[in-house]
Amino acid sequence: MTNLIELKNIIKNYNAKKKIKVLNKINFSFKAGKIYSLMGPSGSGKSTLLNLLSLIDTPNSGTLKISNHVINHKSQTDNDKLRANKIGIIYQDNNLLSDFTTIENIYLSRLSIDENKKKALEDSKKIIRKLGLTNRENHLASELSGGEMQRVAIARALINSPEIILADEPTGSLDMKNARDVFKILLKLKNKNRLIIFATHNRFFANMADCKIELISGKIKRSTNARIK
Repeated sequence: MTNLIELKNIIKNYNAKKKIKVLNKINFSFKAGKIYSLMGPSGSGKSTLLNLLSLIDTPNSGTLKISNHVINHKSQTDNDKLRANKIGIIYQDNNLLSDFTTIENIYLSRLSIDENKKKALEDSKKIIRKLGLTNRENHLASELSGGEMQRVAIARALINSPEIILADEPTGSLDMKNARDVFKILLKLKNKNRLIIFATHNRFFANMADCKIELISGKIKRSTNARIK
């Protein structure tokens, strides 16, 4: 299996009244075809790491490679294009546009890679059907249940067929039934060319990954194998 993401000596600090080191010389490689769970206490750096991997944030030092390409953090336009084409992001609070419909939320993400509106609409309808949201296609995001909103968020992340899926506490705001349903969808997205990384506080869901990673005090302390259930 090839390394899809490689981190070398990644350091991330935040400066408030004093410098806070969030990530401290992280070295790790994420392989295509694998699902990784990311655990750790609040403030351990899980969200920060995912923000770096999604190119939303930049490290203070160190090297990030995606598909063997060294990321130049000063080239925002290139990184925005890479994110649109290669990376799908699922947030805990879904970040949907509440005054837009289900299909509009997904359709707009498809337009980020080209301006083919017909293809964007076709692809959006296909993924809506695949995730069982056809009867909610024209409902506003604000009219959806929590579980439905998170399925729309997954559809939006998948619309551009990303090689990398990053999920930050994707079930943190859901009840157990909806959380299980969302994770069933997430696990079915695995394929030999795709990398999935999700942060969670829930050990039951963490154990569903191929590999568990634990972040403590800005360092990867433990990496263990887990069996997909």
